[in-house]
Amino acid sequence: MPDPFAGTSAGISGATATVPAPDDYDPRFALTPVDEPAFTETGVMLMGLDTDRLLAGLGMAVLADDPAQVMLAVDRLRHGVTATLDYDVLVETGVRRWRSARTAIDAMGPAAATPVSLRRAWEQTVRLLSHCDLGDVGPATLAHLTACRLRRDDIDRFDADRRPFTTERPLTTEN
Repeated sequence: MPDPFAGTSAGISGATATVPAPDDYDPRFALTPVDEPAFTETGVMLMGLDTDRLLAGLGMAVLADDPAQVMLAVDRLRHGVTATLDYDVLVETGVRRWRSARTAIDAMGPAAATPVSLRRAWEQTVRLLSHCDLGDVGPATLAHLTACRLRRDDIDRFDADRRPFTTERPLTTEN
């Protein structure tokens, strides 16, 4: 593709630019359609996270989507108990949730061929997971599990390669 900034004046003294012809369209720089759901756009961003960050997000989602866990955390804070969440604990929680979800996801059969479009792959995978027996999942857990499903090889490799999680700390540690 020719340099889009070589050739014609861009209206700035001394600057030049070329307005690409329609057949010079480069899809790498296409903007997303304005009617894409926010959930899909969030999913595209989740798929771009590092594996450990994606799993830590899943671990946090497991806590945040569980009303009982949220209620306990709020109650602890209300009574002055300082709680901290450790990143490694969140990653481990995410790994455990992924392992338990994989059983239900695998029961649905092998994955279909992944479409070229990330957004279409996201939508298809969300539909697949909505038919899996994943228990009561909220939108955050569904989003993270969908991204994990689409990046299954990365997630499984991370799980296999990581050092054994030996710390026996609860999800929240009281100081």
